Amino acid sequence: SVRRSGPEHSGRYRTPDSCKGYKIISKQLEVPVTTVAHIIKKFKTHRTVANLPGRGRKGKIDDKLRRRIVGTVSKEPRTTSKDIKGELLDQGTSVSERTIRRCFSQSGLHGRRSRRTPLLKGNHQKARLEFAKMHVDKPQSFWENVLWTDETKLDLFGKAHQLYVHRLKNQAYNEKNTVPTVKHGGGSVLFWSCFAASGTGNKHEANFNWGWEGAGQTDVSDRD
Repeated sequence: SVRRSGPEHSGRYRTPDSCKGYKIISKQLEVPVTTVAHIIKKFKTHRTVANLPGRGRKGKIDDKLRRRIVGTVSKEPRTTSKDIKGELLDQGTSVSERTIRRCFSQSGLHGRRSRRTPLLKGNHQKARLEFAKMHVDKPQSFWENVLWTDETKLDLFGKAHQLYVHRLKNQAYNEKNTVPTVKHGGGSVLFWSCFAASGTGNKHEANFNWGWEGAGQTDVSDRD
């Protein structure tokens, strides 16, 4: 252990075997004399040479501001770091977008693509709930006479959803960074089908031709 025994030992520390000066330790460890002195002084005061808590640069986002940012994003998930930066700047707090995104990540709010769901307005939800209440006690014989139908459209060329690419500046129109398109979207195919208690029905396909030679032509066929 490190021990000193009075003013007559100024500039030295004592071990059970020997007593060395700061300059000797500095030369042996190849560190400045002031570093040796600060370490010994820190050990005498705190009985440790580890980093003490509360040291280093203070973060710009304290706990109160962090809770406010998380609350804002929790209420409106589409809020971007740029929106929050502008809001904080209006209130006199300058925080970078990167710092705000780091706050999101530390709080478990990672960026994700939103899931697509049917657009149901208030009247739609009300109508569905009333339908469920009206038919919840219907017997099985009733449902055996019900036909359920649905349809979907498939694009023949390209993708309907947004695509993202990682590219350098001024390389937006490189072939590998673009998505080819055609006029009128290249046409689409509409599928219609149904099912009942007895099983599924046939699939009906409607081909829409949007080319120059047959614009607007429709061909409807049945497929099992």
